[in-house]
Amino acid sequence: MEITNNINDFIFRGYDLRGVYPTDIDENVAYTIGKSYGSYIQELGKTKCVVGHDNRFSSNSLTEALILGIMGTGVDVTYLGLCTTPMYYYACIYLGIPSGVMVTASHNPKDENGFKIAFDERGNARGEMINEFKNYTKALNFKVGQGKLTRFDIKDEYFRLIENSISLGNRRLKVVIDCANATTSYFAKDLYSKFNIDLDVLFGKSDPSFPNHHPDPSVESNMEALKKRVVEIGADVGIGFDGDGDRVGIVDELGNYIPIDKYMIIIIRDLVNKVDDKRFLYDVKCSKALEDEIVKLGATPIVSRTGNSYTKAGVIDNNLKFGGEFSGHVFFNDKFPGFDSGMYGGLRLIEILSKTDKSVSQLLEGINKYYSTNELKFASRDDLKFKVIDEIKNYAINKGYKILDIDGVKILFDDGWALVRASNTGPNITARFEASTNDRLKELEDEFIQLIKEYNV
Repeated sequence: MEITNNINDFIFRGYDLRGVYPTDIDENVAYTIGKSYGSYIQELGKTKCVVGHDNRFSSNSLTEALILGIMGTGVDVTYLGLCTTPMYYYACIYLGIPSGVMVTASHNPKDENGFKIAFDERGNARGEMINEFKNYTKALNFKVGQGKLTRFDIKDEYFRLIENSISLGNRRLKVVIDCANATTSYFAKDLYSKFNIDLDVLFGKSDPSFPNHHPDPSVESNMEALKKRVVEIGADVGIGFDGDGDRVGIVDELGNYIPIDKYMIIIIRDLVNKVDDKRFLYDVKCSKALEDEIVKLGATPIVSRTGNSYTKAGVIDNNLKFGGEFSGHVFFNDKFPGFDSGMYGGLRLIEILSKTDKSVSQLLEGINKYYSTNELKFASRDDLKFKVIDEIKNYAINKGYKILDIDGVKILFDDGWALVRASNTGPNITARFEASTNDRLKELEDEFIQLIKEYNV
């Protein structure tokens, strides 16, 4: 391994580091990131860190290089081996070591990889924290030392945490889980088998080529096999996980895909009378139906920018009992320690269902009706996408539209909204639209998709 100064600036993203392997991120880049990380956290008074990795083909070699780099600065490493990102989060809590790196590209394509990093008690690095780390890395002024390597298996303690946080009722449910051949393939069946449910597993064998579908349960097309299986066996619910296990996706008993903002309504309806603090957080992508429901319940809605690092910080820093975002990250902070876990998020829904005779679809009755698109993606160069958002923001201001600009630009109307933002995980612009009627939805799509195409050249 050798230190390299040939690192693409665009791997330093809004809340992690990601790129294509081996074009943007190879073993020398991982080694250099390790040297930088170990040196950087020592500047913050830290001498230990935790490292884990997902099941991607490149994760083993990248992790080995990363650890060599970190230890080469004098920092001690506790190595978890293959684990989900939530298991890594809990290891940091359990071991009392807030600094750490998870080698993963989460739900990104199979040829990508990256690093979720935490320097200290502030949690996952994001925004300016990553920009500062980029500048520190590019300076190549690293410390020299020899740290120690310790191996630790967090699985049993993580399972114990979840078992102690879930209490099922008397109703025995039939549940299908979809591991997408990703990292939860190693853990989900064992964990869910500890509970009084009839379990059926889809794609439960690890295969980093993701041969059955892309490991992102926030995209309905990736849930088709799960939807079909739920109907075939008459299951009560289907639960999908993403590449590193921190996202959850839901299918109801009829085989319908349930967007996470609707899942959040089920959770908040159950939680609101059990907690004193009735503030609940959601990101800008979520439907107005979620905001409406929180208000109807006499609680306080809090809107956040997108990104699990930001959502988690919003929940933890404000000591909120629950929050989530449209992509499937959900954060329970009532009887669970506030980080996002797809496996736990699925079990919380199972817990609710086990204590009622209602189905998932019945638990969603009475929600205000809006017409909305899925999250739409438009390919855009990393050096262009933020400029496109600025152009659309200026357009909206010049038109006298009401806007919310905490994350991209969300244009607010009395009968709907349009959201256009630059993705922080890939070279894309994302958009979502919602309105009180289908006709109005089409008008919003036409107006703002045309702008995206016009400026994205």
